[in-house]
Amino acid sequence: MPTDQYHEPPEELSAEVRTFARMCASLSEEAEAIGWYEQRISVEPDESARAIMLDSLGEEYKHFSMELEFLLRAKPQWREIARGILFKDGSIVDNGEQAESAAE
Repeated sequence: MPTDQYHEPPEELSAEVRTFARMCASLSEEAEAIGWYEQRISVEPDESARAIMLDSLGEEYKHFSMELEFLLRAKPQWREIARGILFKDGSIVDNGEQAESAAE
């Protein structure tokens, strides 16, 4: 099955790298779905339809979070940088710069 998720010949990539690429693609797809649901919910006048969409949005949040956790477990440096940014008060940019410097 052809795919454009690889930037290198797939047959030259390890199984681990191919799995990582699949999870990155899935994460991106979940983020896109979250954006779509946010847009749909913002314009949907029917309360029942909006409630179903909100329930679906929660599923997308869950899937995104699970995929992100998988990727962070696979890449310790990414996890370390994320810990310095996620769920922190203050400037996101400043936290990011500090986390990146600390991880180097």
